[in-house]
Amino acid sequence: MDTENHSVVTEFIFMGITQDPQMQIIFFVVFLIVYLVNVVGNVGVIIPIITDTQLHTPMYFFLCNLSFVDLGYSSAIAPRMLADFLTKHKVISFSSCATQFAFFVGFVDAECYVLAAMVYDRFVAICQPLRYSTLMSKRVCLALMLGSYLAGLVSLVAHTTLTFSLSYCGSNIINHFFCEIPPLLALSCSDTYISEILLFSLCGFIEFSTILIFISYTFILVAIIRMRSAEGRLKAFSTCGSHLTGVTLFYGPVLFMYLRPTSSCSLDQDKWASVFYTIIIPMLNPLIYSLRNKDVKAAFKILIRKNLNNNTK
Repeated sequence: MDTENHSVVTEFIFMGITQDPQMQIIFFVVFLIVYLVNVVGNVGVIIPIITDTQLHTPMYFFLCNLSFVDLGYSSAIAPRMLADFLTKHKVISFSSCATQFAFFVGFVDAECYVLAAMVYDRFVAICQPLRYSTLMSKRVCLALMLGSYLAGLVSLVAHTTLTFSLSYCGSNIINHFFCEIPPLLALSCSDTYISEILLFSLCGFIEFSTILIFISYTFILVAIIRMRSAEGRLKAFSTCGSHLTGVTLFYGPVLFMYLRPTSSCSLDQDKWASVFYTIIIPMLNPLIYSLRNKDVKAAFKILIRKNLNNNTK
């Protein structure tokens, strides 16, 4: 292998969340339940939205895509993490690490833009209601989602190429439970300056978009307060409150993780921040955004009844 352009390391070893065998069993049970709730919850959002034509609106279209990317990046991490809880040697090949890393980065970055699109949808619905059908046409919604996935793809290619073209000629022990950027950069014996600049630039852009999101919510709040209908204000507050909660819970740990120099990272502390946004958030999002929604729950109940009726015939 050419050591100038490639790593001499052929595999990595995860330290995982804990080295305590008893705690590993406890964590396995807990995170298995969390992941199963995540899968059931997100699939329970996607299927009713796809099958019920009454839910073919911009808001539910974005919710469907949010559930899809939640499933994508959590499934890149959780199954492997669960398997590692039951094994003594948590070994992953170099190519498998790169694959896990790529899927994770692609879906997580796509989620950032999906959330931004959802905020834009609520901004138009509340602040520009008369122009909503024009500003949020089917073509615009498709363009927003296509742009989100393309942005995730670009980020995937850039980060994966830069990170896995570095040399890893020393320790191959990753102080983490999956192939994440900060612990990988900490292991590299190459100059990681370009990779860190790319990471900070991307997170800086995300931080800028976060500022725009909260500015948008300021206008939304003003528009809600000016509403004459108390019922309309309550409904708008409920919807936007869910969105704002989801955005804050997702962006907070992400910016905490990546807007710091690698040298200042506490990897033990970062592992728990990673657990929150890779495992917990995808489970919470269906509860925050969709399963409290009467339309989604009604569509889900209708779908179950149809399946039960078909099975009894």
